[in-house]
Amino acid sequence: MPFTPVGDTPAMEPHPDTPQASPAQDRIAPYLPGSGPLVLAHRGFAPDGGENTLAAFEAAVELGCTHVETDVHATADGVVIAFHDDSLDRVTDRTGRVSELPWAEVQRARITGGHPVPTLEELLLALPGTRFNIDLKADGAVEPTVEVVERLGVHDRVLLTSFDDGRRLRALGMLSRPVATSAGQARTALLWGASRLLVVAAGIGVGTAEAAGGRMAAPGCHIATATEEWAHRLIHRIARGIDAYQVPEQFKGLRVVDHAFLDAAHLAGAQVHVWTVNDEPTMERLLDLGVDGLVTDRADLALGVVERRAAG
Repeated sequence: MPFTPVGDTPAMEPHPDTPQASPAQDRIAPYLPGSGPLVLAHRGFAPDGGENTLAAFEAAVELGCTHVETDVHATADGVVIAFHDDSLDRVTDRTGRVSELPWAEVQRARITGGHPVPTLEELLLALPGTRFNIDLKADGAVEPTVEVVERLGVHDRVLLTSFDDGRRLRALGMLSRPVATSAGQARTALLWGASRLLVVAAGIGVGTAEAAGGRMAAPGCHIATATEEWAHRLIHRIARGIDAYQVPEQFKGLRVVDHAFLDAAHLAGAQVHVWTVNDEPTMERLLDLGVDGLVTDRADLALGVVERRAAG
């Protein structure tokens, strides 16, 4: 993601002459309701270990989470598992690459705390009221994941994403019905770049207004307006088909989430979810900034922050 460092930027109102895209929430309302910030439990809730286990996801639901985040890989015989790494080595008592092992072997592995590796189907069936944010971690997981979604008919309960936009789009193209989706790295970088045009337009506007003693001066006025219109049209084009941008607050030390990026996403009807946010001060600051969701290992803290803010 080739981001360029820019300081925090001012919020801007959509230009009245810019065509507005239909809000993404209208299409995927069952997955992303428009009211209140979301708390997405990152690999469930397992502060003492046991990520991506049925117990972790059940714990998140018991806390009050409606949305959970998980990753998926597929075994050598096409069984989709909720698992982050491409090998069993880090979090289980066995070793080997998931894609090279049959399900019969993977199901013998035990995650920290003695938990078995769950299949995606198992989780979807065990938690019928829960919405799953599913990160496709490997090309081999695409078709088996689509098959599970189609067979169970859970299109309204899943969001499919991947760092690789090609992988994500391949999955979406195989589905019989739309599902929610968040952008990969390339599409996110494009939106971030387009959002910088909002910064440029704001700078031109402020500069020309100051030069004119408080009035917008031509041709600065015209340049600012044209730049903003161009930015809005480009943002709509880039964000077409995207329901959310799930991003870190910073990428390699560079600011990703700022007013301009949020304005760009919201202009196109998409939400912004920030990962992985585990302390209350950062949660408060990001919610004050206007983000729509927090992806967190500490769902207990995040839910408390959201509830306190809602109570005033």
